[in-house]
Amino acid sequence: MDSETKKILDVVVENGYRLTSARLAIITALVNSAEHVTADDLADKVRQQAPHVGRMTVYRTLDLLCELGIVRPIYQGTGAAHYILMAKGSHHHLICNRCHGVIEFEECFAAMLIEEMAKRFDFHISSHLLEIHGLCENCYE
Repeated sequence: MDSETKKILDVVVENGYRLTSARLAIITALVNSAEHVTADDLADKVRQQAPHVGRMTVYRTLDLLCELGIVRPIYQGTGAAHYILMAKGSHHHLICNRCHGVIEFEECFAAMLIEEMAKRFDFHISSHLLEIHGLCENCYE
């Protein structure tokens, strides 16, 4: 088991939730997903390894992981929510309004603004998701 999966499992247990075989299968599939994944896509991936896990269990587990701040839903203009892991505490996207392409970037150009907001509102920030919408270079032409 990799360290990212272990950290997520620890958060689930520390918050008083049982670590069921279904939750373990879902979290493992989520961590092993290279891209943003919809709930339905995740359910399909989980069922390949654990056929006993139902679609509704995947949905309920995603709701729990969102509540715990482990994942966040993003909406890329495609209708269905895509889920992303917040293991690093932040996630950044440029999203094209026309083709719905997503460009991810690691650098947090908003770090100073986020720190200033935390001070101004006396708020402890545990994570952030930055989405900037516009047109990609292909659609802008």
